[in-house]
Amino acid sequence: MADENVSKEISIEENGTLESVNGNEEHSDVSSMQKDEEEEGKEVSSKKKKKKNKSKKKKEPPQQTDPPSIPVVDLFPSGEFPEGEIQQYNDDNLWRTTSEEKRELERLEKPKYNSVRQAAEVHRQVRKYIKSILKPGMLMTDLCETLENTVRKLISENGLQAGIAFPTGCSLNWVAAHWTPNSGDKTVLQYDDVMKLDFGTHIDGYIVDCAFTVAFNPMFDPLLEASREATNTGIKEAGIDVRLCDVGAAIQEVMESYEVEINGKVFQVKSIRNLNGHSIGRYQIHAGKSVPIVKGGEQTKMEEGEFFAIETFASTGKGYVREDLECSHYMKNFDVGHIPLRLPRAKQLLATINKNFSTLAFCRRYLDRLGETKYLMALKNLCDTGIVQPYPPLCDIKGSYVSQFEHTILLRPTCKEVISRGDDY
Repeated sequence: MADENVSKEISIEENGTLESVNGNEEHSDVSSMQKDEEEEGKEVSSKKKKKKNKSKKKKEPPQQTDPPSIPVVDLFPSGEFPEGEIQQYNDDNLWRTTSEEKRELERLEKPKYNSVRQAAEVHRQVRKYIKSILKPGMLMTDLCETLENTVRKLISENGLQAGIAFPTGCSLNWVAAHWTPNSGDKTVLQYDDVMKLDFGTHIDGYIVDCAFTVAFNPMFDPLLEASREATNTGIKEAGIDVRLCDVGAAIQEVMESYEVEINGKVFQVKSIRNLNGHSIGRYQIHAGKSVPIVKGGEQTKMEEGEFFAIETFASTGKGYVREDLECSHYMKNFDVGHIPLRLPRAKQLLATINKNFSTLAFCRRYLDRLGETKYLMALKNLCDTGIVQPYPPLCDIKGSYVSQFEHTILLRPTCKEVISRGDDY
């Protein structure tokens, strides 16, 4: 606007007509109008600048708080979540990297990949926070509830669409897996404990299963390093058309190259031979294929598009686990059809399980949280009829120590993605 007025004024002065008719008054009016409009123009442009600055500030995504409280979906306004670590396939599968057909297949799967990456980002942020607050003297129940409530917040828990994929495993020392405190448990984390923290997140049933080990005493570092390196070896070996037994053999070779000195005694580190990694399906934590961690496993091959949990367990004991201690983990059988139930209480409990967990694993604390009481008889009935499967803690010999590391990988058509990889491990 202001620019236009200036040019009009110049043309008027050149003609000389206005000056001769109205003299100086007219000229001063024009110039004062021009000043007013220039000022208005300045105000408008400064307002625009202010607006621009405001909009720039809005575009910056919010930073996560400490403790974390902002849902991960709000931290990524684009709705695109960060990709995991990309590893190329070896040898016979190198052609996949540049295949246009395989790239097109990936474009079609984008929404699925994005869902599982969102679950992985939640896992990374939760474990980062939990590591920062872990210390000897914590009540195990408090630790689990803090972790689970943080997951619920960050994943924007929503029924079966988004939430916790299975109970928080926090197995100690010779207990290798599937232990979480039941209500009233007073176990306290000690300085000399070796704790496996195994928790899962999911979006739309796409599960991220990922675990790490915590030991405050540096004496256990070689034991932790054995399982961390063995897991990384398993990830490196995995790929489309790779036989599961070959992955197991590579894992065992790395695992058993370690030894650890505990209180003056040297132990050869062993792979626990009856614990495995596994394929993962939608709403199905164990989807049928097992990834051994010793040699001599099955000849079955990994296939394109499959999700796998690659996990390894390093032990100073026998390298063999058995079921022991009080059960806390349960899961509805994935393929179970309709089974008639006689106990009304069992029917009622099954309705709660179907509504809140479906075929995802749960623990007794989760039932307590939903307001269920006096359900042990009904739960036993569901287990006896084969509708629900109990998963008791798995233990090596008493006095031994077990460490675990685990990642979820996706065998994409063009490359291998370690979905749950973070800066930490």
